[in-house]
Parts: sequence; structure tokens; C-alpha cells
Amino acid sequence: MGVRRSRMSGDFKLRRTLRNIHQTIDNELRPVMQQSADKILASMKQHIPRDTGQAAGALEAFVSKSGLDAQIGLRGKRNNQRFFYLRFLEYGTKGYTGTIYRRADSNAIDGHTNNRDKSQLKGRRNALRARDTKVKTDGKNFFGKYPDIPARPAHPWLRPALDVNREFVLADIRAAVSGTLRRASEG
Repeated sequence: MGVRRSRMSGDFKLRRTLRNIHQTIDNELRPVMQQSADKILASMKQHIPRDTGQAAGALEAFVSKSGLDAQIGLRGKRNNQRFFYLRFLEYGTKGYTGTIYRRADSNAIDGHTNNRDKSQLKGRRNALRARDTKVKTDGKNFFGKYPDIPARPAHPWLRPALDVNREFVLADIRAAVSGTLRRASEG
């Protein structure tokens, strides 16, 4: 989760030119990109809902040596797995009610449910479709076979951080690109 990559209007010739310039003269773009990334990162940390603060601490900003790429947010597979729930904070959840999966009598014709004992079923048909119904527990609390999980409202933190900073960041980057190109053309 997070802003993965900046695309400067998708112009590959411009990117190649800037990459070549970066190798020959001092690059104005990288410090500006780092400044912009840090600005967005600060906004993300300000907007993110906090419980322990560990997720906010895992957010980081990285800018490549050329200054053409930036990654802001969760970086790395381990952090993305550990803080997978951040997407649920950003967008909310629709909730789950077990009642739609319960069947009052076993002879119900309307729809298939998953609350029959399937432990004795055998054969290919049982491989994936007819697994045992699992009991939901976290080790301490018992939620039953069909727990009711309430919907959670969205608490956007990623999108607002981008929206608040978009105009400033784009203006700074445009100025740095044009300044770098002007200095390169002057020699």
C-alpha cells in the first residue's frame, strides 16, 4: 500500500534526457523530489489513524539516485505483509453477516450453503468445493462458525496526503526539470 512510483507525464524521451543529464551535471531534480516525497510522507503520517503507531513508523520515502523515481508509503514485502490492514483503514470494509449462510432446515432448496458436515465426503468433487466448515476463533474468543463482523467506515489517509500536496509538488518538480534542462542547454 502506498504511492509506488511517480510518473512524470509518461514522457520516456524526457526521462532519458534527464537521466543522461544527471550523469554529467549536478542534478537539481533529486533534492526537489526528496523534499516533495518528505512533504507527502509527513502528510501521510499526520493523516494515518493510530493505534500503536507502528504502521505510521513503517512509512518511508525513497528517491532514486537520478531523482526520476520516488516511492512513498510502505516499502518492501515484509512491511506490506505486516501492515496489510492499512488498505482496510483507507477504504473501509463492507462487513459480514453469517445469517445469509445459515440454513434453517437441511431441506432448503433455495441456494447452497456451507453449513453441512462434509468430513465424510470423498473424491475429486470434494477437493476444493466441499471443505469442512471452520470454527472462527482467535485463540481466546469463540466467534462461532458464522460470525457477524460489523462494517468499518473508511478513514482515508493516503489519498488526502496526495491531494493536499499535489499542486505544490508538481510546481516544484516542473521548476526543477525546466531549470535542469535550461542549465544543460546552456552547457
